[in-house]
Amino acid sequence: MSPKDYYSILGVSREAGGDDIKMAYRKSALKYHPDRNPGNKEAEEKFKEISEAYEVLSDPQKKQAYDQFGHAGLGGGFGRGGAGAVPPGFGGFEDLFGDIFGDLFGARRQERRRKTRGVRGEDLRYDFHVSFKEAAFGKKTQITVPRTVACEQCLGSGAKPGTKPVTCASCQGSGEIRFQQGFFSVSRTCHHCRGEGSVIGSPCQGCRGQGTVRQTKTIEVNIPAGVDTGQSLRLSGEGNAGRHNGASGDLYLVIHVDEHPFFEREDNNVVCEVPISFTQAALGAQIEVPMLDGKVQMKIPAGTQWGKVFRLKGKGFPDVHGYGRGDQLVRIVIETPSKLSRQQREALQQFSDVSGDKEQPIRRGFLEKMKEFFG
Repeated sequence: MSPKDYYSILGVSREAGGDDIKMAYRKSALKYHPDRNPGNKEAEEKFKEISEAYEVLSDPQKKQAYDQFGHAGLGGGFGRGGAGAVPPGFGGFEDLFGDIFGDLFGARRQERRRKTRGVRGEDLRYDFHVSFKEAAFGKKTQITVPRTVACEQCLGSGAKPGTKPVTCASCQGSGEIRFQQGFFSVSRTCHHCRGEGSVIGSPCQGCRGQGTVRQTKTIEVNIPAGVDTGQSLRLSGEGNAGRHNGASGDLYLVIHVDEHPFFEREDNNVVCEVPISFTQAALGAQIEVPMLDGKVQMKIPAGTQWGKVFRLKGKGFPDVHGYGRGDQLVRIVIETPSKLSRQQREALQQFSDVSGDKEQPIRRGFLEKMKEFFG
């Protein structure tokens, strides 16, 4: 019988690269491996063939000799393995699944290592309200936070003083119990120690074996000037205590800035709407404007229009990262009187007759645009 073509056995072309050859071998080996086909002689022989083909085609020197001279180029130096033989680089059927389940098994091993090294405590969130002015200038204060801390009696071990946790007899300290299911080796979390790898025979009375107790702590907090709603401050190590001597979590202080009666915030600018009368807008005036840190006198020039914005440099919020300071924007609102005395009405009517409403520049421009639009 003539020797079989190794490329045909693996189902690849002669131009196939190393990765393609390896992938084809894995696919066929998983199908015909003896562990998956117990007692099947045909599958056993097929597995020997694909193993032989892969051993040649995966070796650059053997592959080159085979491509040039066929089976004769191998010089009899290649020997076929037994039923369970696999080419170099594969330790057996479990290794064939390595790429598929490697991450999963690796994650479990990593989780077990984390448990033996210590588990970091949970982070905590604390919502903190500040006034508009406190957000602008900062504030030093205290907060009281409920959290877990290491038990002082057992020093976080969970075991009664004078004793210590012992290795779990069910899983021998691995935290997992492995069992065979068909051709798979399956593991699950140990039900006895719940994956800890150790059990506490005599629990600590202070923490009931938990290793941590719940307490409240008063913490000094420095709210920086310029904070805004939604920003958070991280207080390192002020969260819940870790387990197995793990580090404590962090505390995140989430800021909520209360609304102000007449100030609003736009980025780092402070906006304030100031109402003035019609006569003040027309004749000009000196008005008093509130600011975050007091009051200031501001001149309103004659002819000021509704919505005019005046800028007070450097009177806004400081940047929380220290990059300068915003401004205060004073937006003018002209208040139209809703009730007029007879004398006021007569005076306004006289003003209207003298000035002529159509001669006002804004109104005149509007009327001209209307005329162009409607023809």
